[in-house]
Amino acid sequence: MGELTKIPQEDAATPASFGAITPMGMISQAVANGASIETVERLIALHERWESGRARKAFDAAISAARAEIKPIVKGSTVDYVSKKTSDRTNYSYETLDAIAREVDPILAQHGLSYRFRSQQGDRGGLAVTCIVAHCDGYSEETTLSGPPDQSGNKNAYQAIGSAATYLQRYTLKLALGLSAAKDDDAQGAGRAAEDREPPRFDPRAAAGRIRRSLERAASLDDLGAVWMHETPVLKDIKAAEPGLYSELERSKDARKLTLTRAASDIGDDEIPY
Repeated sequence: MGELTKIPQEDAATPASFGAITPMGMISQAVANGASIETVERLIALHERWESGRARKAFDAAISAARAEIKPIVKGSTVDYVSKKTSDRTNYSYETLDAIAREVDPILAQHGLSYRFRSQQGDRGGLAVTCIVAHCDGYSEETTLSGPPDQSGNKNAYQAIGSAATYLQRYTLKLALGLSAAKDDDAQGAGRAAEDREPPRFDPRAAAGRIRRSLERAASLDDLGAVWMHETPVLKDIKAAEPGLYSELERSKDARKLTLTRAASDIGDDEIPY
């Protein structure tokens, strides 16, 4: 019988198999082959760069997919007041932070995305808010805006800071996600001119339910004050339509304030101006 021919095994380190080797696999192979500490350290640095690049690609893909699903945020709330100092009237529509959250949170979660805020107050009273959007693979990006306390209306110092914080949170989140906003004008699709459309009927109970949920979601005393201040025009309408419902909202606000005050034990009730 003829001699058996020994077929040489392809070495794991041959170029033909490099395409399937990841940086972590290279580290394991280097350690098994007795590589020096310097070589292992260089491979670890390569692995970290590779993971960072992979995480960023996953983040970009997730953001792109989420934005394709997020609809324009409706500006469903209105500020309308007359300054006691100048008699000038301020009137504008805006989208609340909780309205943005209701639209974007479920979609972001589906794509492994989340966001949080970080704030810092300057020596001169200015406030900087950073929105951090992160992906479950570990990559994140930050968007920062800063501004002075909001001194419009009749706010005291606490409310001015709270209002500025909420405003900066809304806009850093919108910038970070590339969101657009739209007026609450869905009825225009019926083809009637704006002056011919009937104004929407005010539903005090629906409005109270929305405000109550916003109060319950307030994470700090500043947030609570900002919610109450922003909803002042709606609260007046609720009080005129159903005084008892307004009283219930006041009790909900006071209960939430007590809970938050106990959490921040260094602040007494008499220091909270609203």
